[in-house]
Amino acid sequence: MPYLQLDVNGRHAATDKRRLAQRLCETYAAMMSVDIRRISVTVREAGEGGVWRMVDGQPVEVSVLMCDIRRGRSAELRLAVAKALCRDCAEILGLREDRLNVEFTQHAGDEMYHPTLGGYSPEWAQGEGG
Repeated sequence: MPYLQLDVNGRHAATDKRRLAQRLCETYAAMMSVDIRRISVTVREAGEGGVWRMVDGQPVEVSVLMCDIRRGRSAELRLAVAKALCRDCAEILGLREDRLNVEFTQHAGDEMYHPTLGGYSPEWAQGEGG
């Protein structure tokens, strides 16, 4: 953990998606004080008209960034991380920040297994930082 999954309309160049994955990992690792090797990023291209939300009573195309993370982070830190990740998505893929939702799902560390990193993710601890 964490797992960052971005659902977008349309298509984006593989080089841009790679740059975005690197940036999201760097941003998240720095702000949440996690081993960057534990972060997985997916960019799911739903195609034109694939992701919608109601805005002013009308469906509009949007993007959604799901963040499965270890529980324990404060709402204030999650807000700062969400804003930073939105900026990364806007800068690299040109997504509109006002049409991008960030949703956090928090889990215990023992709900994510990393064979190459020794097994389960450690639980987040107050003194750990982010």
